[in-house]
Amino acid sequence: MAVDLGTANTLVYVRRKGIVLNEPSVIAINLQKNTVVAVGKAAKRMMGRTPPHIATIRPLKDGVIADLDAAERMLRMFIQKAHRSRFLAKPRIVVAVPSGTTSIEQRAVKEAAYEAGARRVHIIEEAMAAAIGAGVKVGEAAGNMVVDIGGGTTEVAIVSMSGVVVATSVRVGGDELDEAIVAYTRKEHALLLGERTAERLKIDLGVARPAPVSARDADPTPKGRHRVGAPIQPDGDEPVVTEEEPGEAPAPRGWNPFRSKARSESAVPAPSPPGPPRTSAPVRRRDLVMGLPKTTTITADQISEAIEDQVQAIIDAVQATLDQCPAELAGDLLDNGIVLTGGGALLRGLPERMGEATGMPIRVVDKPLYSVALGAGRCVERFDAMRDVLLPDWSRR
Repeated sequence: MAVDLGTANTLVYVRRKGIVLNEPSVIAINLQKNTVVAVGKAAKRMMGRTPPHIATIRPLKDGVIADLDAAERMLRMFIQKAHRSRFLAKPRIVVAVPSGTTSIEQRAVKEAAYEAGARRVHIIEEAMAAAIGAGVKVGEAAGNMVVDIGGGTTEVAIVSMSGVVVATSVRVGGDELDEAIVAYTRKEHALLLGERTAERLKIDLGVARPAPVSARDADPTPKGRHRVGAPIQPDGDEPVVTEEEPGEAPAPRGWNPFRSKARSESAVPAPSPPGPPRTSAPVRRRDLVMGLPKTTTITADQISEAIEDQVQAIIDAVQATLDQCPAELAGDLLDNGIVLTGGGALLRGLPERMGEATGMPIRVVDKPLYSVALGAGRCVERFDAMRDVLLPDWSRR
């Protein structure tokens, strides 16, 4: 079994079955009885709507475990869901963690998995798992760069010969974008938003705007070819109300001077999100001045302004990693480009922004939300052949 224990979502991959579980990393606990009320989607729907004696907890923060007891309980419930036909099974588990996690943080993850019923626990770096899940041949003597934008962290790594050559992990991800939207609407509109509403605004209206002219490269040549994946689908129960617009926007294309014609033709752009991008959405929340419910229209430009600092932080992390790239691998990166994965890869305009900043081709994988789980799952399927990509084993204490 493989587990992508993410800040926002947990995915479970079962050998010979594939991904069998994809749930929010949330657990609801009755504080009076110390019992689990709900986990996953059911617990997330309770956020902000529970009485004082029921707490909705997100056990992970910035990619690492913040509440060990809650993480153990949540992971145990997820493992039981994944092994319905084998309730007493004690699987061997490969868990993905952010690059740069300390041995103490790794031990916390392993302890949570052991307490959840694992027979043996192995650790793999998220960036390496994402690269494997994206189809990158990590065992070859060639440099490949992967950017995995998750809920709590952004992992940037250059991989070669089954190892991570250079890695940068910044605690900026989807959650930070949500928090920025909450802070922006509070400051500009005196409107108090919840996490779920902020997330919906990010999905529906979020766009990574082009960098300011002063921050761009002086070279005017168009850069970057990318593929755009499918949009995140709303749950259908969010307070944001928008109107669907007919039509289909064409997939954006770019010209890349570094790739051969054959390589460019192989990177056929995937279909773009259906319909033109939404430009505004009404939200109903409490006015902080009057203390009464209020409806306000939020625009895509406002959301873009709210998340600009976080988007730039991601771009800076990519550029910082490129600055550390060994000279021998630089040519490989120009040929292979940057592989973009994770939920943040679905932010409109981000591939163009990243391609413009780096001058490199950007490829968004077909299923960016699943890359880490699929990569860790491949390690489970071919455990002996893939042992080299796992982190050194720490004995359990």
